Order: sequence, then C-alpha cells, then structure tokens
Amino acid sequence: MLRSLSPLLLIALLLSGCSAFEEKDETIGWSQQKLYTEATSEMNAGNFDKAVKYYEILESRYPFGKFAHQSQLNVAYAYYRASEPESALAAADRFIKLHPGHPATAYAYYLRGLVNFTRSLGFLDRFLPTDTSQRDPGAALDSYKDFSEVVSKFPTSEYAEDAAQRMLYLRNNLARLEVNVARYYMRRGAYLAAANRAEYVVQNYQRTPALRDALELLIAAYAKLGLPELESDARRVLALNEANGSLIPDPQKEIADKSFSRQVWDFFELDKN
Repeated sequence: MLRSLSPLLLIALLLSGCSAFEEKDETIGWSQQKLYTEATSEMNAGNFDKAVKYYEILESRYPFGKFAHQSQLNVAYAYYRASEPESALAAADRFIKLHPGHPATAYAYYLRGLVNFTRSLGFLDRFLPTDTSQRDPGAALDSYKDFSEVVSKFPTSEYAEDAAQRMLYLRNNLARLEVNVARYYMRRGAYLAAANRAEYVVQNYQRTPALRDALELLIAAYAKLGLPELESDARRVLALNEANGSLIPDPQKEIADKSFSRQVWDFFELDKN
C-alpha cells in the first residue's frame, strides 16, 4: 500500500504519526501573567526545573513584557536553589551583561556572591562545625569579589549591608587559610616559606583574628632561621598590637549560609507600572 502513495503524502503521514508521540505543550495560549504565576507557583513548591522551563518560555514569548526582567533573575535563583551553581552563575552573568544599569543588577551580583559563598562552604559545613579555611580559596575569592561589586557599585541597595558582613567573614577566612599554610610549612621545616606566608597576613590582613597567629608564627619561623633581629622586630610588633588592643579575638563563629529572608521575586516590582 505504501508503494502506491506519493512521496509527499508518505512524508506527511509519517510526520503526523511522529507528532502523536511528541509531548503536548500545556502552555500554549497562556498569557504572560499566567506563565509568571505558574512559574512562581512551581518555584514555591520546589519544582525548580519546571519553574525554569516556564520562566524561559515566558521570556521567549514576551521578551519585552513586564515580567521579562524578573523572569531572567528568577531563572538564576531557581538554578541556585536547585544546587546548579554553574547554571546560576551563567544566568546571573547574562542579566548583568544585558542590563548593566538596571536597579536589579545589584541583586544579580549579590546572587553571584551567594552562589560562590555556598560553594566555598561546601555541603558538610551546613551540618557540621568544620574549618572552612582548610578549603580551596578559589570560590571564596570569587564570592568576595562579587560582594565587593555590590558594596562599591550599589552602596545604598538593600543587599549592601549583608554583602559587607559576608566580605568580613570571607576576609577573616582567607587570612586563616594563609596561617594554615604557614603552619604546614613550619611542620615541614620550610621556615622561610612559613615566614613569607605569615608576613603576607601581617601586611594584608590587618584587623583580622588571624593576625596574632601570624605574628606568633613569624616569631617562631625567624627563630628557626636564626634571624634574631627579625624575630625581635616581630615580637615588638606583637607586643605593640597587644598594648593597643589591636588584636581581635577569634571566636571561631561560622556564618551560616542564609536562606533569603524573602524570595527573589519579592525583591523587585519590575516594569509593572
């Protein structure tokens, strides 16, 4: 029977048969309001994959609609909540690139900082009291940079205060990292390398809890190296800081990775007027 059919009719029949197996798009005919409402509902329910799907459909169908900007941000947030940091960073970067002067760009930088902050903490740190200064500092440095963008470019935004607090935590942690490396070198007998690391903390991480440890390591390293004058100088610096009350106690109090006090879509009322 198929041989008697024309090629065009045969192709049409085959295509119609395939279409029967294609997934039906339930969003056909939805308004941008309905798409946004459904996407937000899926987000609230923790169905992040479906939320991303609806937000992306909304943006593609209504690229200049009143929900387009918010949908772009919500996609980044959904990826963040779904523990897909690379996708979250890519979505945030896209918003920053497309809308560098938009008021919501402050949040895009802030979200970047949160993503990298979470990566710097790791999974176990949310449940166990581990020393995060033992970790690779790459994500922490990226997070510090992201939060600094918020503080410097958007100092009056609602994210600036929290970003500054996280920067302080990250700076303290990076200083502890340098001290940990210096201690490692001391144990290995690499006293010059230990002294260089400790000196780096003294020079670059003033007013951090790690400063006392750095000075004590510096004294010990110079003693091992047989450099009494430098050892004496380090002792004088330590004594001076103690006398001036410049040494900050280290309570080893970790900052938990906060959840947002409000959902991302509550932060802005974009283009709704």
